[in-house]
Parts: sequence; structure tokens; C-alpha cells
Amino acid sequence: MTSTNLTRAEAESRARMLTVNHYDVDLDLRRAAEGDAEFGSTTTVRFTVDEPGDTFIDLRAARVDEVLLDAAEITAKAVSFRDGAYDEEQGLALTGLSAGEHTLKVTARCLYSRTGEGLHRFTDPADGETYLYTQFETADAKRMMACFDQPDLKATWNFTISTPLGWTVIANAKQVTESREDTGVAVHRSTVDYPLSSYLIAVCAGPYVAVTDEWRGHLTHHPETPEGQPGEDTELVVPLGIYARASIAEHVDADKLFRETKQGFDYYHRNFGYAYPYGKYDQVFVPEFNAGAMENAGCVTIRDEYVFTSKATHYRYERRADTILHELAHMWFGDLVTMRWWNDLWLNESFATWSSAMSQSEETEYDTAWVTFAAVEKAWAYQQDQLPTTHPISTDASDIETVDQNFDGITYAKGASVLKQLQAYVGRENFFAGVRRHFAAHQWDNATFEDLLDSLEKASGRDLSDWAGQWLKATGISRLAPEFETNDGTYSAFAVVQSGETLRTHRIAVGLYDLGADGKVTRRSRVEVDVTGEHTEVDELVGEKAADLVLVNDDDLTYCLMGLDEASRAFVVEHIGDIESPMARTLCWSAAWEETRAGEMPAREFARLVTSAVGAETQLSVVERVLAQATTAVHRYADPAWAEAEGRDLLCDALIAGARGEDPEAALIFAQELTRAPLSDAAVAYLLKLVSAEPGTTVGALTVDADLRWLALTALIAHSRYEDAESAESAIAELAAADRSASGTMSAVRARAAIPTVEAKRTAWDAAVSGELSNLGIRHTTEGLTWADSGELLQQFNEEYFRIAPRIWKEFSPEMAQRTLLELYPRWDVTEEHLGRADALLAETSGGLHRLLAENRDRMVRTLRLRKVDAEAAGK
Repeated sequence: MTSTNLTRAEAESRARMLTVNHYDVDLDLRRAAEGDAEFGSTTTVRFTVDEPGDTFIDLRAARVDEVLLDAAEITAKAVSFRDGAYDEEQGLALTGLSAGEHTLKVTARCLYSRTGEGLHRFTDPADGETYLYTQFETADAKRMMACFDQPDLKATWNFTISTPLGWTVIANAKQVTESREDTGVAVHRSTVDYPLSSYLIAVCAGPYVAVTDEWRGHLTHHPETPEGQPGEDTELVVPLGIYARASIAEHVDADKLFRETKQGFDYYHRNFGYAYPYGKYDQVFVPEFNAGAMENAGCVTIRDEYVFTSKATHYRYERRADTILHELAHMWFGDLVTMRWWNDLWLNESFATWSSAMSQSEETEYDTAWVTFAAVEKAWAYQQDQLPTTHPISTDASDIETVDQNFDGITYAKGASVLKQLQAYVGRENFFAGVRRHFAAHQWDNATFEDLLDSLEKASGRDLSDWAGQWLKATGISRLAPEFETNDGTYSAFAVVQSGETLRTHRIAVGLYDLGADGKVTRRSRVEVDVTGEHTEVDELVGEKAADLVLVNDDDLTYCLMGLDEASRAFVVEHIGDIESPMARTLCWSAAWEETRAGEMPAREFARLVTSAVGAETQLSVVERVLAQATTAVHRYADPAWAEAEGRDLLCDALIAGARGEDPEAALIFAQELTRAPLSDAAVAYLLKLVSAEPGTTVGALTVDADLRWLALTALIAHSRYEDAESAESAIAELAAADRSASGTMSAVRARAAIPTVEAKRTAWDAAVSGELSNLGIRHTTEGLTWADSGELLQQFNEEYFRIAPRIWKEFSPEMAQRTLLELYPRWDVTEEHLGRADALLAETSGGLHRLLAENRDRMVRTLRLRKVDAEAAGK
């Protein structure tokens, strides 16, 4: 038995053996605000055994007080011990189970979390208030209660939760609260009367501040809409709630959040053919959250950095709306219909990612959401898919540890790209019809990708088995490029050439673009074609006038690396800022970056392209992305000698110019990126102005606020622009005194870790690897420690990292081990010796740690290779 790292085989065996009917969970959180490490958890579960035998129930706890099976005590038989304590790796053994219904009661003491896993506790430094929230995906419900912690053992649930008087509890269902003034305790009860997987359970508790509203609308019926759904003339009413900590409640822009939520409800009710299946819809903004958000049924948790306490750009609001619509889509795909096992995690996340982009682009003000997707999500996917650890979209997911490694760009972004390609392949209406069939056939149950594929085949009339094999079971990226001949300025032959390990079927558009007399580059012609094999003729373009720019993945219909012919590449370098279509520009930026990563465009040339043309870019998501890529090009991929002599000034001058621009939102993006760049003297002078400015004042079009001052200060400290550690500490203390928020507290932690002394770096390193920091503490400590990749100061850790990595992987929680080792990886040590140290440890490791090391080693190999390419190109 491996309760803490459940295998797929164990889960399948347990699902064959039993059916879970119902849970009653009693939580004692009365002393949560008083610092107690533990809380009381009593779970009573009714289940039916179909195949007699032995199994186990999952529980991670400080101790187990009692285990009763059918009212008989089995504590001694159920509980295993190791080193005198409950061995949570084994779970609770249930042996000799007979066929029929059983009742199990487990009384235990569980631990509050500081890692964002299980029941997380946070004390707000701004006012001392305590807040709780849960995060259970993939398999951390067992940290709060005894349960069969796998997605295909759904059940109904009752909760009884005791808290301090005055606390609010938000969970999957509406609460009935009894306040007991004499004892200072409030008891909150709720019933989840629909089948729900354990990882989708949510409990949030504390003095959260609420804003409420409601969505009113109608369900659009389709041929696939199942019986029993409300009629089209029935008005549907869903209560909506938004919750946040008291110290940031004034910054909650509830009107905008509710508007975007309602737009999502409108879109999904028009297209999904199934009414929202839960009684209410709450969104709780929670502190120290590891992910963007979590789709708990009826109670979505969202990282509270999305409550903007400082100036945020339109792009930041767009990303937040994407998160809101992503989680709302999960209410249907993920919660109503749930994956049977985690091998279909990709489908869960890909569908929500695709849905959010669809609803954003068609229903909200963010009508260029697919442009952002092409610039941001697909860049993530391309990077992940070119690592040695690339994997198929659909994996076997042999155990939970393997699953936890796959919350990556392939699972989210490549998968969503493939769903977009599938929509283009079968047609929009057929795709939605297949989705509606899927909801109707598997409502309240578990399903697989094969089930969805069956629904799509029935809706479209197409056999999709070959398509699924090419796209879901094979790894890597196809590259599509144009190949043509011209005669008297027209195409006499035109083809799309495909290369890569797997040659896939693609539905693509080929676009021809020309530079007009007005100086604008516009599309003249567009044809759609199905690409198969290595060479696909495009006869429709024969006879067309040769274009200035050819895009073989126009409108970004498929997932591929888009190659440019030589003339188009030269044209992009001169005219990328003149291309009118945001999507076409983004595809050109993406092609240039991927050529840089492949060593086909020297890093310094990419930096020159960005610094010369980014000022004309109007899409803030693209501006933010290409500026970050330009910083990487100068700081990581370019020859260090050129970066020091020219690249730093080139980059910083462009960033300062952008920060001084007239558009305040673009100016903020340029200023923020400047804090992450290697600083020139001019950059230092500019950042000093930001640090010394009073919050709320303007520097050009830029409004200076606390967050921007912290970024500027940290950059200046990291680049040794203060006389000594004492001067840096004094500057930190001054800003911290003016900003006592949770964000300010963590910003001070980050700034102290950035102090450029051997002693400060050692202090930060030791704190990060101690296991004593919260998840947010680790994040900010490691960010500050490595802010400027201070090679000389960090050399002391080059060998130590590889010595302690196995211990951290073994002793830390999965989330914290992965975060700590990823952020502390010695990327500052760009040497061949580094590769030798990595190889030595790789030879001794397996599983998740091996994957993390292999990916980071590959990034180092790329850095070394691209620096050589850049230096050699300069010598030609």
C-alpha cells in the first residue's frame, strides 16, 4: 500500500472492490487562530464492498485516535507505526472486508499546512487575522480527513465545522450557521447532495469579507441537451459570492469580477446545453496560493494576488479573467464529468484552457484572447515540448508523484492548442455538439478521453482514432514551413513542408501578406488546407502574386513551429511593427524567438529586433512576453562579452524609453521588466527615481506605487547599488515601515535575500532549505537570492545544491520540494563543470527528482550552446 503516493494500479483495484456512498466530516477549527499546530478531524464514511478482500483508506495525520469499522474498534489493526508515530504512507488498513455495506469512523488530529497543500493557515501581518483554505488537487484531501482519495470514488458529503465566533465558512454548499455566544463558537453545517470527488472538496474559514450578487439567465437547448434540464423559458438564478481578506477587501473590484463571471455563465449556458449544476457559485481570493486557482465545485479558490492592490495593466486583468472563465468551465468539465484517473488530467485542464480563451474572445472585452494564448501559453508549451523529458499529451500517469510533475505546458497549453486544432478539423458546431453529448452521457460520473472521442465522432461523423494517435500519444512538435517557386513574380508551385519526429495531420491556414503604400502590412489572401505527410501541395496559391510575408499557420489554427522562408524572415526583421493583424505579428514574434532558441537567429539579433520594434506593439500581453524574452536573450543566450559591452545598454535604453512612454500601462510593463534586466548606469539612475518617489506620484506617465518601489529597490540592491549591507537594510526598513501589508512583508523578505554579500546569500539559502518557510516565504526568498544571478556570490552553492537535493526531495512536501529545487538550481553556473555535477546526480536518481534535474540540465546545455552560436555569429 502506498497511500501518500497512490498508484494507478492501486486506485483501479480499490475502485473495483468498493463503491463510496457518503461521508460525514466533523472538523474542529476552534483554536485555529491561537496557533495550535493540529485540528480535530472525525470522518464517518459509508461504502459498499463489491469484491471482498483487503484495502486501505487514505489519511495523513499527526495521530490517529480511533478507528471503528461497523462500530467495532480496529485501531490497532488499522494503524501502522514507524519510529513511534503513525505511518501515513500506509494509510489505514481495512482487512478482511466482506461484501455489502460498511460504516467506518476515523477520529484523528491533522496538521494545519503552510505549504498550500491540505488545510492551509495564514495569519495576515496587516491585522493579525487568521484565514484558512483547502487545496486538495491532486491527492491532498487526506491531509484534512480520512477518505478514498482518488477521482473515481465520488460520494455525497455532510460537513460540520466548528470555528471561532464571527468567522465565515465558505464551502461547496450553502452553510447553515449556529452561533453559540456562551462558548464563543460557531457551528457551520452544509450538505453536498451530489456525487463529488474528494479533490474537489473545499473549506475556507476566517473573517473573510463578502460581496454578493446573482446571475440570471436561460439555458439554450440543443439536440444533445438531456431530459430533465430546465426549459429555455425558465429563468435560472445562481447566487454569486466574492470573498477576500479584510485587509484587502477595499481593493476588490467586485463589479468587474461579477460582470466577467456572468459573461462566462452566459457563454457556457448558450453552448454547453447543460444548466450550471450547483446551488451557488462562490469565488474566494485566498493568500499564499500555489496555483492560479482551483475549480472546487461551487467554491473556487483564487490566488489573492488577483485582488490588485497596486496599478495593474489591461493584460493583468485579461489574465485574471482568463482564470475566472477557466475555473467556471471546470464546473462542467472536471466537476460534473470527472476524469477516471489522472492520465486524463490533460483533458481536464486543456478543455478549461480552450473554453476560457473561447469565451474571452467571443463574450468579453478581451477579444484578442487567442493572441495572448499564442504569445504566452504556446511559448510555454513549445519550451516544455523541446525538453528531453517531453511526454505525450495523454500519459499513463502511473502514480501521484508522476501526475504532479505533469502540471506543465504540455498538459495545459499544448493540450488546449490541440483541442483548438480538433475544433478546426471537425468544425465548430460539431465540436460543441460532441462536448454536449459528453456532458449528457456522463453527468455526475467519471469518464475518459475515449468517451469524449466517441461523442465527437458521433457528432462529426469522422473517425478520429488516427488523429488521436498522432496528437495525443506522440511527443514533440511538428515544424511547418513554406516551399515555393516563382515565375515573373507569381507562384508557379507552392507547398507546405512538415518535419519532426511525428508527421501529423494539420488543418491550417496559409496567409499571404503585403506591404502597402500606406506603410501597413495587411493580408491579401488566405486559404485553408489539410496538411499530411512531409509535403503538401497548395494548388490554390499557384498563380497568386508572390507575397512579402508568408505565414503557414495563419490565425494559429494548429500547434507547430512555424518556419519562415528567407525573404519573409528578412521582411519580419524590417517590418514586424508594421503588421496590422495582432495575431500575425504575434506569430512572427514567436517564430523569431523559436529560431533564437534553436540557434538559427543569434541572441543579439533577437535583442536588436525587440528593442527596435517593440515600441510599435499594441498588445500588452505580447509586449510583456517579448521583453522578457529579450532579457533572456541578453542575459542568458548572448555571448557574455557582448552582453557586457553592448547588450546591457541596448536593452536598458529600450526599457527606459518604454517606461518614459505616453501609455501608462505599457510604461508599467517596461519599468517592471527593467527591474529584472542587467542594469546599466542609466537604468540605475532611473530606478533610483522610482524608489525615491512618493507612492501615488508620477514619473512621466508612470504612477509609482508600493509594488513598483519594491521591485526597483530589490533590483538596485541585487546589483550592488547600495554602499553596503547596512545601507540596503536601511532602505528596506524604510519601505517596510510604509507598507505593512502581506505583500509588503514578503517584498521585504525578497529584498533582504537580494543583498549582495556572502553572508546575506548564505542566510537566505539556509532559510530556503530549512523546511521552515511557508510556500510564499520560499518563493520570495529564492527570488531575492537569485535576482541578479550573482555568479560570484552564489558560487558557494554550486556543489552544495547537488549534495542536498535528494534530502530536500525526500523530506519536503511535493509542492515545496519541487519549488525549492527548481528555484535554487544553480543556473548562474554556466560551465561545463556544472554539467558534470548534474550528470553525477542524475545517475543516482529516478522519478520526479530525475526529471527536474534533467530539465534544468538541458536548459544549461542550451545556454552554453547559444552563447557559442552568438559569439561565432559575431565573428563572421
